[in-house]
Amino acid sequence: MFRFNLKDNQTTVKTEIMAGFTTFMTMVYIVVVNPIILSSAGVPFDQVFLATIIATVIGTLWMALCANYPIAIAPGMGLNAYFAFSVVGANPNITYEIAFAAVFVSGVLFTILSLTPFRKKLIEAIPSNLKHGITAGIGLFIAFIGMRLTGIIVAHPDNLVALGDLHSAPVILAFSGLAITLILMVLRVNGALFLGMLITGAIAYFTNQLSFDGIMAFPSMPEGFIVSNPISAIEDVIQYGLYAVVFSFLLVTIFDTTGTMIGVAQQAGLMKGKSMPRARQALLADSIATTAGAMVGTSPTSAYIESSAGVAAGGRTGLTTLTVSFLFILAAFFGPLVSAVSGVSAITAPALIIVGSLMMGSIAKIDWDELDEAFPAFLIILSMPLTSSIATGIALGFISYPILKIFRGKWKEVHILVYIFAVLFAYQLVFLPH
Repeated sequence: MFRFNLKDNQTTVKTEIMAGFTTFMTMVYIVVVNPIILSSAGVPFDQVFLATIIATVIGTLWMALCANYPIAIAPGMGLNAYFAFSVVGANPNITYEIAFAAVFVSGVLFTILSLTPFRKKLIEAIPSNLKHGITAGIGLFIAFIGMRLTGIIVAHPDNLVALGDLHSAPVILAFSGLAITLILMVLRVNGALFLGMLITGAIAYFTNQLSFDGIMAFPSMPEGFIVSNPISAIEDVIQYGLYAVVFSFLLVTIFDTTGTMIGVAQQAGLMKGKSMPRARQALLADSIATTAGAMVGTSPTSAYIESSAGVAAGGRTGLTTLTVSFLFILAAFFGPLVSAVSGVSAITAPALIIVGSLMMGSIAKIDWDELDEAFPAFLIILSMPLTSSIATGIALGFISYPILKIFRGKWKEVHILVYIFAVLFAYQLVFLPH
């Protein structure tokens, strides 16, 4: 029988279960937001809804039973937007089935890297300012998406974008939901994002913007397994030249997951000096969940920073994440309710905007006093929302960084892997679809 070592971690069963409820409440918005984003790429809503829960349960259960950490795993914000709007939406020849093949391959590669020392070398090789730029750029991108989906921002023939109609019902609802959620957050209410969606949904219902036929139903997966043959998945990646897509998924997932895990583990007092015990088992939770999620129809998973809310409530062991897994299994039976909410983007857009603002905090960690460090990060942040492509933003950052370092006379400070990435990205931008 698996032991959570509650006494060694100075916690109790009651504390761990309450911490699990807290974490669940802060991250359950993903079962609404993720299907909305991926369904815009043509993936059936019911498929994504159940796939989101399956990937979350697999990764979080692994974290609970094998790594014994209070860190939850679920499809990552930003990567789902990249999948829907940059990989599928921007390439008419790329269907969501082909895109899931790229996610599957990146998951397999992430699993392999998690089992080898190369993962550590890769993380250490990438300059920290580029990492911070990637996080902030993704945050700006998904906040922009949230504003666009509700009509707060609309297309403009001359300036590309402009302010939408502030008198329209969706815009008023979105701003109301944003204000309500922000007030809950500044009051430090647990589950503020989810509660904000509930209150906004209630407003939508009483203003006749939301209606639903049912609340509960048995979960279904209309498409079955989307990726069932690993060989075919690899062939799709090669045939459609999705190398940069695979690399972008892999790169962002590695940095996002590792950074979040270390941050939450530090908050919980579970770090041993600069090392994280059972790090390999923890990273495998994410890589296995990403691989399994791609097979059933969801974008890459990541460790959730919302886990810090559970840690703040006293969570210290895998019993916290075991509770989270159980609650997500229960959520699978509320598909009709989630489907109805998904039809009103103003209910979920505030969560996108707020999560984006939280990710933008990484800007403060960039060394703005050194232009050769700051400008590549700035280029990443600027180009992601303007090109609607996370991969393009990453590519421009990785290309510009070593060039500036060479002319600054600091070429020796750049890791050989960064030079290799720069060449590969330059080739991809010039000769391959992006």
